Amino acid sequence: MSSTKDRSPSLQIEVSSLQDYLQKQFGPGARLIQAGEMSSAGKQGMKEFGYGKPLHVRFELDGEEKQVVLSTMRGDSFGHQFYWDRAGILMFQYETGESMEKHVRSLGFGYVDKKDNLVPVVEPREFFILHEMAQGYDYFLDLEQIKKQGVEQSDLELTKEFSRWMARLHSQRLDDPDLYLRRIRNLIGASECIFGLVDSYPHPYDLFPPERFQALECRLIAWRWKLSRYTHRLSAVHGDFHPWNVLVQPDGDFRVLDRSRGEWGEPADDITTMTSNYLLYSLYSGPALKGDFESLYRTMWDTYLEETGDREVLQAAAPFYVFRALVIASPKWYPGHSREIRASLFRFMENVLQDDEFDYSNINKYLI
Repeated sequence: MSSTKDRSPSLQIEVSSLQDYLQKQFGPGARLIQAGEMSSAGKQGMKEFGYGKPLHVRFELDGEEKQVVLSTMRGDSFGHQFYWDRAGILMFQYETGESMEKHVRSLGFGYVDKKDNLVPVVEPREFFILHEMAQGYDYFLDLEQIKKQGVEQSDLELTKEFSRWMARLHSQRLDDPDLYLRRIRNLIGASECIFGLVDSYPHPYDLFPPERFQALECRLIAWRWKLSRYTHRLSAVHGDFHPWNVLVQPDGDFRVLDRSRGEWGEPADDITTMTSNYLLYSLYSGPALKGDFESLYRTMWDTYLEETGDREVLQAAAPFYVFRALVIASPKWYPGHSREIRASLFRFMENVLQDDEFDYSNINKYLI
């Protein structure tokens, strides 16, 4: 498990690695002359290049001397804790710098691998990921089946396994208050989260007019300040644990897909995500959580609380339920819902913010 404590690991860059990079970036005619930190340019034999320290490099290319600056970023608490944060900023600089008048030209872009090799990325356009092909089917198909034919004991056992898995995952804790604050800030203000979802709705929207959105946002700001006292809760999380990101295996086990929004966060994020979908499926048969989907919901919450003993999670759950309610009520993402279902979800996300602690055993009071 990675840790954010090592935000600025030192890079041991050998001269041979720098020479190799220059040839990969500029061709076989490149030959290193000298390299050193900007404050000590010309000291060949530089072995350690710390994050945030520009490196002055002189090299020869096909007989002509060139001078360049090789830079990285230092990790900090301003949204740069992870190398992928810093990569995004460097990508932006590489792509856009030379389009600005008088800006220095970007000559190369690359990364440092785990062996401290400098690896060029040449003319990037998009990035991709390759992962294994897991067997199984999407968990939401089980929910569709339950909606038609009812819940079975195997469905309840799988829900218990979800809770046990979350309990194991969330038991991994990290002491990094800045990162917890970042996750709460992102929950409310990021483009993929609450404020971004609000902006994705049609405005004005007759089911939830602008004044209700504004009141909702104001109450969420108060919750941001409340959760600033919960930084001790930073835990490993999935970040997008919903039925379309779970594959049920042929043997009844499960695998998860698409871990999102970071490795660390608030445990309430995962359990509210899945239980919101139990609520959604129940609303298709009336304006309450009841019957089979209430059984799944209670099984998940009861098992999770029994496994973790973490009653404090109920004090953090409300804004995460708002986030998920905005997702599953969205006319953009879920165009097939009736007006009644959306209205129920809107009442839920407004009412759930009223309690300091989520009353999970009486969830239907938030739907009135």
